[in-house]
Amino acid sequence: MLRFDIPRVWSNVIRFEALGTTLVCILALVVSPWLLGLLVLQGAIRGFIGHHRCPSHLLWKTVLGRFGVAGRLEDAGAKMFANKVLFFASSVSLGLYAAGSDLWVVPSIALIIFSTAEWALSFCAACWAYGC
Repeated sequence: MLRFDIPRVWSNVIRFEALGTTLVCILALVVSPWLLGLLVLQGAIRGFIGHHRCPSHLLWKTVLGRFGVAGRLEDAGAKMFANKVLFFASSVSLGLYAAGSDLWVVPSIALIIFSTAEWALSFCAACWAYGC
């Protein structure tokens, strides 16, 4: 369910976070799948509690705001939904790895595709699905 009662988010901050998600997923594929635990934590905070409570979001909002490149304000509802998907996909991927399955790469690659579409093309699948 989308929520519109939460503070709006800056577009370029969200895109910067998507870049971080892409990089963490790539590092998980190359270095260690346990790095996906960071995405589980971020997805849980930003998806279920809100971006305004996530330490990394607050950091990037401050940094990009200081340089005047934070972008425009967007509704956070669809972004929260996207972070719930991030939480579930990274949890499934981490769980599959912990169980010894090689299928853990499938959710990680899906996250790379969708997060790259967000930061490179400003295409948010959740926004598209909800018509935001």
